[in-house]
Amino acid sequence: MAAELLSPAEAQGAADVASRLKAGLNQVMLDQETVVEQVVTAVLARGHVLLEGLPGLGKTELCKALARLLSLPFRRIQFTPDLLPGDITGTYVLEGESRRDFVFREGPLFASLVLADEINRSSPKTQSALLEAMQERSVTVLGQTRPLPDPFFVLATQNPIELEGTYPLPEAQLDRFLFRILVPPVGARTLRTLLTTRVRGAPPAQEPVLDAEGLSRLFAAVDRVHLPGPVADFIGRLVEASDPRQPSAPEPVRRFVRFGASPRAALALAAAGRARALLEGRPNVGFDDVVAAAPAALNHRLVLAYEASLEKVSAPDVVRELLKATPEVPRG
Repeated sequence: MAAELLSPAEAQGAADVASRLKAGLNQVMLDQETVVEQVVTAVLARGHVLLEGLPGLGKTELCKALARLLSLPFRRIQFTPDLLPGDITGTYVLEGESRRDFVFREGPLFASLVLADEINRSSPKTQSALLEAMQERSVTVLGQTRPLPDPFFVLATQNPIELEGTYPLPEAQLDRFLFRILVPPVGARTLRTLLTTRVRGAPPAQEPVLDAEGLSRLFAAVDRVHLPGPVADFIGRLVEASDPRQPSAPEPVRRFVRFGASPRAALALAAAGRARALLEGRPNVGFDDVVAAAPAALNHRLVLAYEASLEKVSAPDVVRELLKATPEVPRG
C-alpha cells in the first residue's frame, strides 16, 4: 500500500525543521545560499554530492558542519595516489595471542557521512571501491558483504583546474552522485565579513539541529511528497531530450553531446524535486522544482563531444539550453 500523501500542514512543519539546517550551514558558508540549498536538497533526497571548486572556498568546512548539525558519525578520507581500496573499506588483520585469528577492522567508509576529499587524486582502483558503497550502501571484502550505516552519504570534493597527478572520475561513478555542485568564488563583501568575524577563519560553534530520529522523519516526509503525472512526464521528456539520438533533442544537444543522461538521472530529478518541494513547504512537486534541480543533477551526466571543448561550451551551458528547449507541457 502506498504511503499517505503529505498534508500542507505536515509539509510546512517539515520545512521549518529543514530551514534550521539551512540556517546553520549558511553560518559556515557565507553568501553561498544556492550551494547550501542544493546540499540540503541532496541530503533530504538521500543522495551523494560532488562539490567542485577552487581550494579554500569552504567545501570541507561545509561537510564537517553538516555532520555536526545532523549529529552524524563523520569520517574524512584524504585521497592520494597511494591510497588503496582496503584503506577506505577496511581489511582483515591478525589478532590474538597466537596471531592466527583474522578479524575485520572497519575502514573510514563505516560512517554516516564520509568526506572524500580531492577524490580525483586517487587511482581508479581505489575510486571503484566507492562504487558499491555509494550504490548498494555496503562493502564487500574477501567475499563477505557488510552493510554501511543508515543513513550513508558521500560528499566528495575535487579541484576543477588541477589535472596533473589526477584521475578523472569515470562516467559510471559520476552517475552515482545525485548532484555535482559548482562552488563559485566569493566577493569582497563576503571576505570582509569573514575577516572581521572569524579569528583565523574558524567557523562558529554550532549545536545539532537534528538527531537520527528527526532526520528519519524528514526522509519519510520527502517520500510522501506527491509527484504529479505532468511533472513526471516533464522529467521523462527532459532526460530523453538530453540524448542526441532522440528526435526531441534540441540543436545544442545534437551538436555538443555524445551521450545523454541515464535513467538514474530521471530518478535523481524526481527525488530532488520532492526534497526541494518539502524545503519550500509544499506537499506537491512543481515544474519549478525540477527546473531548479536540473543543472546540478544533469551537468555531470552529459558526455560532451570534442566540439564542445573547441567552442568552449560546458555541460551547464548545454543544460541551460536543454531546459529552454523542453516545454513543461508537450506542444500540440
